[in-house]
Amino acid sequence: MDKSSSISREWIVKKILFVLAMMAVLGIVLIIVLVTKESIPALTKVGPFNLFSTTWNPKTGDYGIVVFIVGTLLTTLGGLLIAVPLALGTALFLTQMAPQRMGTLVTRGVEILAGIPSIVIGWIGFTLLVPLLAALTRSAGTGILAASIILGIMSMPTITSIARDALETVPSSYKQASIGLGATRWQTIWHVILPAARPGLLVAVILGMGRAIGETVAVALVIGPATTFPKSLTTPTHTLTTKILMEMGESSGLQRSVLFAMAFALLLLSMGMILTVRLATRKKEFAR
Repeated sequence: MDKSSSISREWIVKKILFVLAMMAVLGIVLIIVLVTKESIPALTKVGPFNLFSTTWNPKTGDYGIVVFIVGTLLTTLGGLLIAVPLALGTALFLTQMAPQRMGTLVTRGVEILAGIPSIVIGWIGFTLLVPLLAALTRSAGTGILAASIILGIMSMPTITSIARDALETVPSSYKQASIGLGATRWQTIWHVILPAARPGLLVAVILGMGRAIGETVAVALVIGPATTFPKSLTTPTHTLTTKILMEMGESSGLQRSVLFAMAFALLLLSMGMILTVRLATRKKEFAR
């Protein structure tokens, strides 16, 4: 093959890949621009003090979204507290301990769980989980706890798959060297394999967080809903996504702009949580 022809093809491939990458960046920019543009009337006419208050009553001109922000944070963190230990434990089992047949069986189960539609998981939560929690806690059964369990179930396959890939990329020589120096299997996992796979595990947690914070239909079925602060883990409340879902069909004018402002707040919230996780991890690395 001619050298100039090879260089020309390589240049074309690079440009094509660059365009594809920029399309993804452009999509993100367009989403931010659209949501910001539609949120401007809410910020100018409603005002930040009204918008970030605790009262939601469009009939009286009160558009406080703090209740929904709190609900979003609590359900997301609750879901991660359930999903991350289960997912990392499953990933470690698959990569470090499971026999081949058992590993294949568990992997297929995780893949099937990831493919179940969110409406199905939400409906199972509504028909089985909520009555169970109601009987155990003598409450309505809906609320932060039910939503966190559902989000934990939905986020676990995503975190497990990515964490497994991250753990499998750790060179086998690391494990062999650690065991050769007299370390136990658990010491090798804790002090060698997990630190080596930390960047990939961080990505897994971040993607699981994105899965949890953006879920709508399944959460709407088990969280209540109610426009009040949760007094306990089993009292109905709302999240940003569920409120947008409930209100978007009948909204117009200023209320519609407020819903876009809620979407903008959700966008900032997810970005803030991702940055917080990255900064916390980076500080730990610097401390070492």
